[in-house]
Amino acid sequence: MSQQWSTPSAAAATADVPNYLIPAILSTIFCCLPLGVVSIIFATQVNSKVQTGDIAGAMEASRKAKMFMFIAVGLGVLTWVCVVVMWIFVFGMAAIGSNM
Repeated sequence: MSQQWSTPSAAAATADVPNYLIPAILSTIFCCLPLGVVSIIFATQVNSKVQTGDIAGAMEASRKAKMFMFIAVGLGVLTWVCVVVMWIFVFGMAAIGSNM
C-alpha cells in the first residue's frame, strides 16, 4: 500500500523560467546588433530546454539571454551618449569659430 511518487511536470516550470525574447529582439533592433543576436540565440533555447526537462539548462540560457540583452542595451545607450556629446562639441566649436 505504498503511494507512488511522481516528479513535477516540466510544464509547471515554464512560468518560472523567463526567456527574455522580446527584450532581446528590441535590444538587437535599437541598441547593439551583435550582442542582441547572441541574446536572441540564448532566449530561443530556453523554451526548448524546458520542454525537454532541462530546467537547469533553461535557467542558465535565460540568465545568459538577460545578461547579453543588458550589455547590448548598455552599449547602445553609451554609443548614443557619445554621439550626442560629440555633436554638441562639434557644433559648439563651429558656433564659437563662426563668432570670431
